[in-house]
Amino acid sequence: MHNSRLHRIGLLIGLLSLFASCNVGQRYSRPALDMPDQYRDSVRSLTADTVVLRWKTFFKDPLLIGLIDRALQKNNDLAVALLSMQQVDLTYQRAKRELLPTLNLQVGASRNWFSTNSLNGSLGEQFLGSNFLDDYSATLQLQWEADIWGKAKKQQEEALAQYFAQQENVAALKTRIVAQVAQAYYNLLALDEQVEVASRNIEMSTITLQMIELQYNSGQVNSLAVDQAIAQKKTAELLLPLAKQQIAVQENALSILCGDYPDRVARTGSLREALPVSLFSSGVPAALLSRRPDVKAAEFAVVAANARTGLAQAAMYPTISISPSIGANSFQFNSWFDLPGSLVKNIGANLTQPLFQKGALKTAHEIAKLEQEKAAVQFKQSVMTAMAEVSDALAVVAHSDERLLLVGEKTAALRKASADALLLYQNGMANYLEVITAQSNALQNELDAIAIHREKLQAMTDLYRALGGGVE
Repeated sequence: MHNSRLHRIGLLIGLLSLFASCNVGQRYSRPALDMPDQYRDSVRSLTADTVVLRWKTFFKDPLLIGLIDRALQKNNDLAVALLSMQQVDLTYQRAKRELLPTLNLQVGASRNWFSTNSLNGSLGEQFLGSNFLDDYSATLQLQWEADIWGKAKKQQEEALAQYFAQQENVAALKTRIVAQVAQAYYNLLALDEQVEVASRNIEMSTITLQMIELQYNSGQVNSLAVDQAIAQKKTAELLLPLAKQQIAVQENALSILCGDYPDRVARTGSLREALPVSLFSSGVPAALLSRRPDVKAAEFAVVAANARTGLAQAAMYPTISISPSIGANSFQFNSWFDLPGSLVKNIGANLTQPLFQKGALKTAHEIAKLEQEKAAVQFKQSVMTAMAEVSDALAVVAHSDERLLLVGEKTAALRKASADALLLYQNGMANYLEVITAQSNALQNELDAIAIHREKLQAMTDLYRALGGGVE
């Protein structure tokens, strides 16, 4: 009889092992992207293996490199992301143990007083000589749910995908912080140059105003000339408080980005000297997008959604669990662990099949499939957006070079025109409007040149970030 019971238990375990090989859900396969080999208007002459994106070599300004390093160490958003990373890691560790057998030890003692009018009470008085009954028990119970449909594997797949997605999100955040610090630094350099241009034009406008005032005092020009000259000087003067205001705001933002309280930011050089290393002049391979952290994170989201779909499908199928236990039980304390007399054993097996909630579980499975499809579409959209960002940055870099060449030629012409106008005015061969117009055009052109230089630097930084960057 005992051997027959063991045989039935062994048969049950064998059936559970057989069922455990029946996994539900589909294995993940990457959605079709149909990506081109290169970007719009880009000549493919590099491979993904030949382009190395390290921020410490990409950026040249030592003060900028120091700011980036400080931001990567002290930025508060990054600190929160790293804490979230630890949470996801713990979630993955928990998922790995989700369906492991559990072993519980329960030790207890109780005393039950019987009613004197009850059968138990009369028997207690007759056989025990008392109106109460003690119960001492110690039980070791094992509980195990058979992973028939591969739920443990799906839970681990989901948790691992979420872990890797968070890892890529942290990398994307680091790359974004690198780009934001660089662009804020370039903004400060541009504002510094605007202050220099404004100061230089204030001096020039002051000289022009003094000349016109002398001529006005001698009756050679009327008050309109003086008013126009004053207005031109005020135009240049207005640039100074605006630029200083923007410098203070930008320094505060950059300080916060670096994990510090608002303060001044040291900087040196000019926009031209701060130009990063040009790695992309001869074309960029589209395969570089495989390095981009946010694109990777979007794909891991599809992997996690695929695992959740499998779990939703498994929820519709029956679950089988076994719960054997062994322990010691006695109504007397001194014979509690008197083995084998106090030994108690138990084994149970349960099969649970959802019945009335079948429709709800099926609906949940359909919802999970739709969520997976949404994640796949969002992944494809992230790839397309990434390609558009790279193409945009490439276009700005390429055309800003043309604009800088043209604005350089224009600068030379306007400087000559401004000097000639002032000289001709001194010799009575030009009127004051020609001088003021030449100076106004020269001022605006210098501001345009600064803006174009800043756009190019920001575009190169955008390109660096759009290709995935590199935080090491």
